[in-house]
Amino acid sequence: MGSTEEQPNKPISLYDASSSPSQPLLSKSPPPPSSFPSSPPHHPFPPLEDPQTPPLSTPPDPEQDSDPTQYLQITYNHSPRSFKDLPFLFLFLLFILCTFAFGIFSIFHRNTSYSNLSSFTYDSNSTSCTESTLSNSTNLSFSVLTGLSSSFSNSLIWVFVITFILAAPICILLLLSLKRYTKQLVYVSLPFFVVIPVFFNVYWFVACTLSSTCSDDFPLAYRILVLIFVFCIIAVVIWIFVVNWHRIELTVEIIKIASDALYRNLGLFVVLPSLTIGLVVYYAPIVVFLVFSRQNGEIVAEESSGVYSCVWKQDGWVPAYYALAILTMLWSAAVMVEAQVFVISGTIAQWYFSKDEPPRRSIRSCLRNAFGPSSGTICLSGLLIFAVRVVRAAVDSARHDAPGMVNLVLRCCVNALLSAVDFLNKFTINFVAITGEAYCTSARMTYELLKRNLLSAVFVETISTRLLGGITFVLSAIYAIVVCAILKGVSDLGVVSYYVAALAWVLLVVLLGFFVHVLDNVIDTVYVCYAIDRDRGEVCKQEVHEVYVQLPISRNHRPSLVSTTRV
Repeated sequence: MGSTEEQPNKPISLYDASSSPSQPLLSKSPPPPSSFPSSPPHHPFPPLEDPQTPPLSTPPDPEQDSDPTQYLQITYNHSPRSFKDLPFLFLFLLFILCTFAFGIFSIFHRNTSYSNLSSFTYDSNSTSCTESTLSNSTNLSFSVLTGLSSSFSNSLIWVFVITFILAAPICILLLLSLKRYTKQLVYVSLPFFVVIPVFFNVYWFVACTLSSTCSDDFPLAYRILVLIFVFCIIAVVIWIFVVNWHRIELTVEIIKIASDALYRNLGLFVVLPSLTIGLVVYYAPIVVFLVFSRQNGEIVAEESSGVYSCVWKQDGWVPAYYALAILTMLWSAAVMVEAQVFVISGTIAQWYFSKDEPPRRSIRSCLRNAFGPSSGTICLSGLLIFAVRVVRAAVDSARHDAPGMVNLVLRCCVNALLSAVDFLNKFTINFVAITGEAYCTSARMTYELLKRNLLSAVFVETISTRLLGGITFVLSAIYAIVVCAILKGVSDLGVVSYYVAALAWVLLVVLLGFFVHVLDNVIDTVYVCYAIDRDRGEVCKQEVHEVYVQLPISRNHRPSLVSTTRV
């Protein structure tokens, strides 16, 4: 015990220089008693006292000693990682292979007569459909379309192109503003959360009062009731702001830290859109396969009320292929979202745990891990997200089909279960990016990590997302107003300019929403890294600890004996 007694305050690290490079991240058995220091190390964040927690001298439970994660010291895994959750990767590849194989088959097996269906007529002599020699005048619709006014389409295309070009500098400016002037930007945007609904509430009331048709259909008493009801909702929103004002100030600091972390990894703004573009390119052949699969079938005669007509009859496998291709596309989208979260989490975690110098090629290593050793885990996570969305959509669609108390209770239970899966998956993929462990192991370790440190991220998730969404809404509305003013000045579109401005607002909301999605994942990653720091008793980023230490703690769980004995 000479080495351990000389350095009692040195935390145990799986990536210490003296450790073997082949040592696995997760220890399958607790280290021998001789490896533990004789005196407890000093932690900057001591655990909260619990009157029910046994004293330090109480011998640990043998069942807890058998827990493989009991004495684990978690940190970013820089060593080569092993492949995890391979069955789900093989299943995903099987879906893709079948989609492309049957898609290629549909192209070569298609019936070329599908496009000339309207020229086929029923021949009573042969009791079959034959192609007539009448000329096909299908160019009428094309000529009508080309003859339409192009002022709206030209203006819309130009506005969309300019919006796409300006989206990148707008995101960078927003990031810089959140990094340096977070408090000012949030406090300036907060009044608009109230001003905009008040404006629309008063506007519709006045417009309906001045309109004779609306006044006749909607009596004054009902209009006043609706006006008062909306004002009551606005008052509730104001009251929520006042009650949670101290949380808003803390969330402002958290957003500022996340903006600084994202600013130090600007390469993500190149990689993440590139992954999205890659997904679109991957979708292109599948869409082509779906188009050609419709042409697999034959033209048959169908009798209705004694009259025969020629109709198209698809092959029996076409609906099944549609289902397969759509499921593959949805699963691929979920996998791409999880891959982006993985890259964000891994990059930010490497920045967080690098004390002296910034990490090099962090994004490249995250991409290699995402599409290499952790690809099966990402496929499993994407499958869970896809399943949750499908079940939730089915529950929502059945809301009006089966009313009743039993249906209400079942929907509440299902929604609670789906929310729990969403919350668990949310932090599990962050942990996977940091440690490289399998999905189930990461989910269990994430839960134990948060439970040991009595941490709760629910309020960070909700308030930060809503604040960023509100800022995005305000900036997009200002942009739409500017676009509308410019169109009014340089063109004579009239009322059409409002539609173009509205579509520009929608486009910018989507683009800035992607920015908010990235920043939300940065906040979650920093939170998990802070929990790891707290669990290890280290401080890798002092400015993060100064803010995150103010987070509310969760009293739903007792601190485990593991954390007590280690502290």
